[in-house]
Amino acid sequence: MPEEVLFKFERRMDSAEIADYLRTVADTLDSGGEIALESGSESVTLTPPTRPTFEVKAERETSSSGGPGELSIEFELEWDEGQEDGGGDLTIG
Repeated sequence: MPEEVLFKFERRMDSAEIADYLRTVADTLDSGGEIALESGSESVTLTPPTRPTFEVKAERETSSSGGPGELSIEFELEWDEGQEDGGGDLTIG
């Protein structure tokens, strides 16, 4: 299935700034509201269902030049109609 990017934002930030954004998303999920993303002239508003699929991925991307690689943690919410629940429990510490 082709993928269409509706919104993209990337910027280096302090950990505290990132935590504030994640708290805002968490509070919105808790209340069942819409998540509005806006940066410059780009914006999108999404309404996650009460049971979206939550994906957490830790990755190491190796450098083609043999230098140090890049580490990442990705958090993703996915949903569509008729999607089944899956997987086990998650612990983040």
